[in-house]
Amino acid sequence: MIGRITGTLLEKTPPTVCIDVGGVGYEIDVPMSTLYNLPEAGAKATLFTHLAVREDAHILYGFSTAQERATFRALIKVTGIGARTALAVLSGMTTEELASAVTQQETGRLTRVPGIGKKTAERLLLELRGKLGADLGTASGGPPSGRDDILNALLSLGYSQSESQAALKGLPEGVEVSEGIRLALKSLSRG
Repeated sequence: MIGRITGTLLEKTPPTVCIDVGGVGYEIDVPMSTLYNLPEAGAKATLFTHLAVREDAHILYGFSTAQERATFRALIKVTGIGARTALAVLSGMTTEELASAVTQQETGRLTRVPGIGKKTAERLLLELRGKLGADLGTASGGPPSGRDDILNALLSLGYSQSESQAALKGLPEGVEVSEGIRLALKSLSRG
């Protein structure tokens, strides 16, 4: 509904900024990365926005780039991730760092963000796989491999990142996905 706002920046009170557009001051919640990129009060500012309509409030979220807004929208679609947590993720890491963490399936990078525990980080990695755009092929050099599919299957079955990675190391090169999952589960049941 409100996709972008351009106006005079009135104030910055983290995590909210106020932008005057034609005499109306819009309060917009922003991640810290966006806040740091904004000019001083009194200057012209433009933000890409996302309007969240709830029963008790209409909340406007603002971002310095369209990519940041798209990442926010992908984050809030993940089960158990609300807007505040999504803002915390974007405040703690750039969209490129998040995409890289998703591509490389690194829970440790996500758990450094306040409010993100190990289980939430694993859920984020699983549900965001291939949805950020930038993570496709950046670190792996191409489309997801059979090993990525096996890893995702193990994670979705509830195995931890470290258990899943250890099981992958024991698999022969070029193994088919279904056979790889079977072999990985067999090795996990022995361990």
